[in-house]
Amino acid sequence: MTAFAQDGIAREFIDALNQATEATMAPSTVQTDSAGKAYQMVALASALAVQDAVDSMRNVGTLADAASAAALSQLAATGEARYLEVLKAADEMRAQSVNIFSARAQAAAELLQKFPTR
Repeated sequence: MTAFAQDGIAREFIDALNQATEATMAPSTVQTDSAGKAYQMVALASALAVQDAVDSMRNVGTLADAASAAALSQLAATGEARYLEVLKAADEMRAQSVNIFSARAQAAAELLQKFPTR
């Protein structure tokens, strides 16, 4: 038969609870767990920043496509060379958006790499 504490709870059960509390609430455990959570939050923020950069690049591409389509339509209708400049500007927009995306993605990756994991 199991020995019971004064309040009727088995001593072994109380001992198990105490051991679990000590194991999970020890300062080193709490600190490690907190550092892991902080790293996960920074990783999530970095991923969201990259996702936003992709969305931005996609939006610029959509605008550049619309501008190119309008310029090609006008070029075909009028033959005016000024619409070639619009096509050139649209291509530059696309190239700049790729450069901006690359810079943002690199910054997010560097931030995550430099963030302490402990």
